[in-house]
This record gives sequence, structure tokens and C-alpha cells, in this order.
Amino acid sequence: MKKKYWSFKAEAVALGLGLGIFAFACQQEKIEEEVPISTVLKDKERVFQGIDIKGDSLFTVLDSAALNDQIKKLREAESLYAKEPTLENLIWVGRRQAYLGRHDLAIQTFGLAAQKFPDAPEPLRHRGHRFITTRQFDKAVSDLEKAAQLMEGRPLEVEQDGMPNAQNIPLSNLQFNVWYHLGLAEYMQGNYEKALEAYKKCLEVSDNDDSIVATLDWYYMTLVKLGRSEEASSLIRATDTESMTIIENDAYFKRMLMYKGLIQPDSLLNIQGDMADSRLQYVTQGYGVGNFLLAQGDTVKAKSIFDNVIQTGYWSAFGYIAAEKELTLLRE
Repeated sequence: MKKKYWSFKAEAVALGLGLGIFAFACQQEKIEEEVPISTVLKDKERVFQGIDIKGDSLFTVLDSAALNDQIKKLREAESLYAKEPTLENLIWVGRRQAYLGRHDLAIQTFGLAAQKFPDAPEPLRHRGHRFITTRQFDKAVSDLEKAAQLMEGRPLEVEQDGMPNAQNIPLSNLQFNVWYHLGLAEYMQGNYEKALEAYKKCLEVSDNDDSIVATLDWYYMTLVKLGRSEEASSLIRATDTESMTIIENDAYFKRMLMYKGLIQPDSLLNIQGDMADSRLQYVTQGYGVGNFLLAQGDTVKAKSIFDNVIQTGYWSAFGYIAAEKELTLLRE
């Protein structure tokens, strides 16, 4: 029997979180909108978000001064939805809530969107992402599998960035995000065969170099987890990294070079930049480097790097979640 790293269970609760009245029940997933959305945000309030793989509670603390720009964008999104209650506008409310660390509210908003637009894959794609963030992996798989069914036969649909890259060029699409996140949800549970199938589908809809390197990295790591290291190495050797143009996924690109033996693992951990960005970069690279060393049998160094990832406190990042998983397994 495969181990479930963590199972989220909750009794039905009513949350009056300033969304007007959202009646939210975890088991029934029923959400009703009675008044326009107006998210109540309290500065420095510590809000529970979920339980991590280790069994510890996850909290968000809002820093209104640091996140003032994101709060303004949330208010703009709420205002636009009040004027035009479209699927796209409602999705943006949820995305803006998530960017503020309020994944609990985002999950509710995407649930409302799924209720109001039952044939649309977008609410399930985004809620699936936030279920991964809050370690509700089974729910993520359920949402993303349904989203995959709903998007079947549709042409690739570019997804606008909430936090644009330096060139302001959106680099992902709906189909990519559904398969990518489904792969992650399975990977985090140790369901590597299912993760591999998702990454194969994801690679088919990766239509630029940034998407390709992101998919290939998780594809590679999944093959290694399955004991198919030679196949993983062949996959990377066949990738023409010299001709690639990378706009934002430099971390994944450098990992391709590490897998090829062109750069040393330690060099990926020499992170420069502002505090928030450097923390995220360390989490992303830390998991990749630690996992690479773990596969080579250097458990001591890998564990040390995973511990450093956890010390960043950047618990919403996928690399952080994966490091949690590895440390849990190493300590069993």
C-alpha cells in the first residue's frame, strides 16, 4: 500500500472572512455568494492555512506595507468583478488573494468560480494549484484531473501572468499549468508513475524554452525516483541547451546544465539578489541540488541542504514542499 504523506481532514465550517458571506464546507464544497466580494485583510494577523507534510501548522502573516501594491491590485480585481462578474474577473480575485498568501480565501473564490462556471477548467486549475500549496494533494489531483477532462480538445490558451517577468511576456498556457501541477501533486505523494504520465503530457504543450526546461526538470527527477537514471540522463543529453533562450526559468535551466555536468552543484546555491527573490531562488535550487546529491548517495549533504531550504520559511514554494517530503522520508 502506498503511503499517503498527509491527508487533510476538516469538519464543515462557516468562514465569514470578509468575503460577504461565503458558506464553505470542506466536505460539501458548497459556496454561495450573497454580496459582492470584499476581502477583509488585517495587518500582521496570523491566519492558519493548513498542515504541512511534517505535521506542523502553516500560517500567513500579512505585511500591509510590504504588500501594498498587491493589496491595491486585489481591490482593483474585486471592483472589476463587481462591475463585470465574468469567469476571468473572478479568477483574478482568487489569484490576487493567493499572491497575498491567503490561499484559504483563494480556494474559496476558485470554488465559487467552479460552482458558477461548472464547464470551465480554469477554476479547477487554480484551485488545484492552491490545494498543492496547502498540502491537500488528493484534492489537487481530483481538481486537476477534472480540469484536464474539461480542457480536452481546446487549443492552447495563453495564461496571463499575475507577476510578469522582466520582458512582460506570458510564458505559460492553461494546458501546461494543468499537467504541470497534476504532475507535482502526484510527485509530492510519491506516485511517480502517475507524475511521469502528467509530465509527458505537459511536455507536449510546453511551447517555449522556459516551459520546456521547467517540465524537463521535474520529468528528469521523476525518472530518477523511478530508478530510471540512464533514461533521465539520456533525456537531458538530448536537450539542446545551447540554442535555448530563457526569459524567467533560469533556475531550471541551470539545473539542466548541472545534470549535464557543465556546472557544479555548489555553484547553484550561490544566490544573489533581494531577500525575497534570493529566498525563493535558494528554495528552488536547494531542492534540485539536494535531490541530485541524494540520488548520487550523498545523503548527509542532501539532508543539510533540505534543512536549509526549510529554514527559509518559504513554505508556499514547490521546492520547499518537496524538501519536506524528502526529509520526512529520510527520518523514517
